[in-house]
Amino acid sequence: MRTGRGTLSVAAGLVLVALAALGYVLPPAFDPPPLQVDAAFRALPVQPAAELKPVVAATPYRTEKITMPAQGQQLQATVRAPATPGRHPAMVFISGSGNGSQEEFTPQAEFLAAAGVVTLAFDKRTVGYNFRDRDFGLLADDALRMVDYLRTRPDVDPATVGIWGVSEGGWVVPIAAARSSAVGFVVLVSSPNVSPLRQVAWALNEQLLRLRAPTGVRDLLTRAMGVFGFDFLRHDAMPALRGVHQPVLALYGTTDPSIPFVESTRALTTALEQAGNERYTIRFLDQADHAMRVGGGPFAPGYLETLANWIKGLPGTGKPELHLAGATPVQRFQAADVPAAPWYAGGTMLGLTICLAAVGYVAGPVAELVVRLRGGPPPPAQSHAALWAPIRKRLRRMAWTGLGLLVSVVAFITVLVMFSVNQAGAWPAVLGGWLVVRVLAVLMLLQEVTAVATVITALREGLLPTRWQHVAVAGVLGGTGLLLVAAAYYGLFAFPW
Repeated sequence: MRTGRGTLSVAAGLVLVALAALGYVLPPAFDPPPLQVDAAFRALPVQPAAELKPVVAATPYRTEKITMPAQGQQLQATVRAPATPGRHPAMVFISGSGNGSQEEFTPQAEFLAAAGVVTLAFDKRTVGYNFRDRDFGLLADDALRMVDYLRTRPDVDPATVGIWGVSEGGWVVPIAAARSSAVGFVVLVSSPNVSPLRQVAWALNEQLLRLRAPTGVRDLLTRAMGVFGFDFLRHDAMPALRGVHQPVLALYGTTDPSIPFVESTRALTTALEQAGNERYTIRFLDQADHAMRVGGGPFAPGYLETLANWIKGLPGTGKPELHLAGATPVQRFQAADVPAAPWYAGGTMLGLTICLAAVGYVAGPVAELVVRLRGGPPPPAQSHAALWAPIRKRLRRMAWTGLGLLVSVVAFITVLVMFSVNQAGAWPAVLGGWLVVRVLAVLMLLQEVTAVATVITALREGLLPTRWQHVAVAGVLGGTGLLLVAAAYYGLFAFPW
């Protein structure tokens, strides 16, 4: 007796609804609420004109290549020092995430050196820093080595040696400043000041809104983020910020899509006020992005001038008339924390699920091969072979669909992260990728239902499976069942589409 299409459709529909409900019920949920902006950010005062006055950048300077010993490796650096006599203020550049190169700071370093500031830019370490492990304290030690070196130079004023950090460097610089009074001042550019996990989740949410991605895409990403247990993702910046007693200049762009700049400013001011540090200057630059550039092109108007005038004006500029000024920032949503995945959806369980599914998919062919090598039983009867053939075909298709779903999900997440990092992409690409992932998930569900029906029908018609055939059926059906539950957790069956 064959199972009708109507029956199969109803069964598949019921399973689909059950899996969709499972995805809704299981925690964690991520839905950042709109940001309630306090009065201080609704209309910022104009930046004082003295901070924007033109900088005479005509001082000749010399360039020196040096090698600095650090923990586990040697760090290559470039010093640009004014050729004029006397002692000058100095500053060390700290890069953001990734394999930071000293070359990325060349335009800023040259401008400051010509304006009378000694600068040092160095290549970020490769030993002890990678995608999974990021020791911000170790990076802070590297920065302090550079500060100590600059303080020994005869052309540097040892009381005015500071550290500049961008993006991820915003978690590094406060640690260094809190550890050593040798740091004379601090410059924070696009500094998150919230945990890395919050910053990344906020940036991804902003990017998905720009790309008009369905809500399910955000749920997929945030639940995937909750799986990873990287310690640095939950780094708390507040203790180090509360230890900063030096003058602070913090610069933010109003079009920065990578950090929650309003909450980052709140965190900074809260920490400094708790530390009793009133020597801070926070400026928002109109149209500036994460790198203080306009649309990835030239530096935002006033950025280099503000930086140079503030450094050269120390210690007087350390106590500004206005703590907060510049263009008015607009942050739409809060930087909500991504909840850690529950035990049944953690990295260990996810890895175990994938491994069990893979074992289930290969168990049948391996068992069949073992039987043949051992000189198994005689070929089955023609009727048995006819009943087994459609089952075998379905099992093979299910294995390929499961593999395709895993590959497509990983590829889709990778593309979304690359879109966010590079501020690229278009909504058709996101919707297209989401459609592929969900179609494969539904196809896998339909294959599971029809395969079960086919096996039941064959058994009723007299199929007597051998041991390896039992293994093949149980392995593929069980492995696919595990993947279906995992897909439900990550919202691949959620409504609406």
